[in-house]
Amino acid sequence: MRFDELTLHKRLKEALAHLDYQEMTDVQEQAIPHALMGRDLAVASKTGSGKTLAYLLPMLHRLLTSKAFLTRGPRAVVLAPTRELAKQVYAQLRFLISATKLHASLVLGGENFNDQIKSLQKTPQILVGTPGRILNHLEARSIRFDGLEMLVLDEADRMLDLGFADALKAIHSAANHRLRQTWLFSATLNDNAVDMLSGYILKAPQVITVGEMHAIHADIKETFYLCDHLDHKEALLGHILSQPDFQQAIVFLATREDTQRLADRFQALNISALALSGDLRQTQRNQVIDQFSRGHAKVLFTTDVAARGLDLVNVSLVVNFDMPKLPEEYIHRIGRTGRAGNQGNAVSLISSKDWRSFQNLLMLQRREVTFSTIEGLEGKFTGNEIAEGKRFSGKDLHPLAAAKIAQQKKKFNKNAAAKPGTKKPVKPKKKEGWVKDIDGFEPIRRKKVASPTAETVSSNEQGKLED
Repeated sequence: MRFDELTLHKRLKEALAHLDYQEMTDVQEQAIPHALMGRDLAVASKTGSGKTLAYLLPMLHRLLTSKAFLTRGPRAVVLAPTRELAKQVYAQLRFLISATKLHASLVLGGENFNDQIKSLQKTPQILVGTPGRILNHLEARSIRFDGLEMLVLDEADRMLDLGFADALKAIHSAANHRLRQTWLFSATLNDNAVDMLSGYILKAPQVITVGEMHAIHADIKETFYLCDHLDHKEALLGHILSQPDFQQAIVFLATREDTQRLADRFQALNISALALSGDLRQTQRNQVIDQFSRGHAKVLFTTDVAARGLDLVNVSLVVNFDMPKLPEEYIHRIGRTGRAGNQGNAVSLISSKDWRSFQNLLMLQRREVTFSTIEGLEGKFTGNEIAEGKRFSGKDLHPLAAAKIAQQKKKFNKNAAAKPGTKKPVKPKKKEGWVKDIDGFEPIRRKKVASPTAETVSSNEQGKLED
């Protein structure tokens, strides 16, 4: 279906023509007509499916063709889980409204609160922001949602993962009236938390599922290599990053320390690289992302937490140096490439410590893969060692894997030393009056016990209490 077949405001059609957008994606084709009819939406779609336009176009059409309920407060709010995603949505929104009289404001955590208040006093019709900072302004009465007409939750599953459930419910309560439209977009709707949130904030929604969340992405070529140990992984990574057939690459690692270590190593090999980790200050994080998006570096080494919300158009290669613990995170990782119909490549390096995560991914996607090899860098690890209950012992194991193996050996030796048939010692009961701290560690204090009367307590018992 084409955009010119939709009943949209002429300014929006002009903006789409300027962007040379003609054919709609699947999620746009299914969601926009129901949104224009005034329905609430619960939409499941993959990253990079074009869902931003799927809610911006019907939102702007309503704002341009109808009068506001109230003159104060915003008419539409878009919530995003991360600052980066909110900025990307805001940039696309600014272009679409550039030839209209609509005004928008960006409200993010980590930025000057008073400056944001000044911006909100100009009464923008549209707000784009993160849930925490939006809630801060509601509590400070900087904004009111009495006349809110549309509420959009972009990547609702991510917002719940980041602990924004209470903030989302509070924002919903501040604008809970029957005339509000609510659109929820998520990578999956088959999640208890997402399902509960949908039931709480949506009214008879139109449920739309575009592609399975765990389905294989048609625009991404996936390649898997087996690795013996850490040095073998780094050698394979060096070969992959030395190839000229990619624009920019993102390499995902498990630890913050490895991001900086590998970035320094490849920078020394004349491969321009940057490191992005969760311990950076917001100004440093913004600087790294800005440098990478401007093409000042070819490779970005990062962790899952630090990379949330990134949408970088020139990324054509994603490398899983360490496999994620959750298979869903793998889908989010490789979704950084192959966006908007472009072709992308995803490479995963599988060692013995990644094997369980890799098997969980195959079970989730119900598929089999063929491992690739690079001439001169073939390994000995096959995965069969683990499948047969044997431990693979490559040289120079990753320090974390070596520590885990040592811990398991110690536990095994301790159990083997115990005499067969002996019962485990019974743990002594905890003394009455002790309470655990909130983290569940050892008791930290006694409960206050009411002093007993002289008639009910003997002198011997009284002495015990005093001890």
